[in-house]
Amino acid sequence: MQRYLLITTEPIDEAALLAQRKGSGASGAAVCFSGMVRRVESNAAISGLEYEAFQRMAEHQFNLLFDELGKRWPIESVRLVHRVGMVKVNQPSIWVEVLAPHRQEAFAACQWLIDELKRVVPIWKKPIV
Repeated sequence: MQRYLLITTEPIDEAALLAQRKGSGASGAAVCFSGMVRRVESNAAISGLEYEAFQRMAEHQFNLLFDELGKRWPIESVRLVHRVGMVKVNQPSIWVEVLAPHRQEAFAACQWLIDELKRVVPIWKKPIV
């Protein structure tokens, strides 16, 4: 399984990421997810979120999740970009792409990965008013 991980302070360029897709032709499904910063967090209006990560541990946890993903589903490729630092409202803070032979596998794997990363990856967010 191909994997790509980037934890960055730079804005996520989704168009560039899509243009860089390299599948083998074996996959019939590509599921992409963009997590956007909402205008309201905990019932309060915000201008953005400040993300902080324990970088080395976050990378380690992401790689453990990628390993488990490959055991659970026949994934050809997983790519994930997560922002740190200030992310304004309406900007993506996370982008995930999963390539798999079939849509059910791609959707299930993407959903599982997002749920699990929120549970185990040491990345924290703080609302900015």
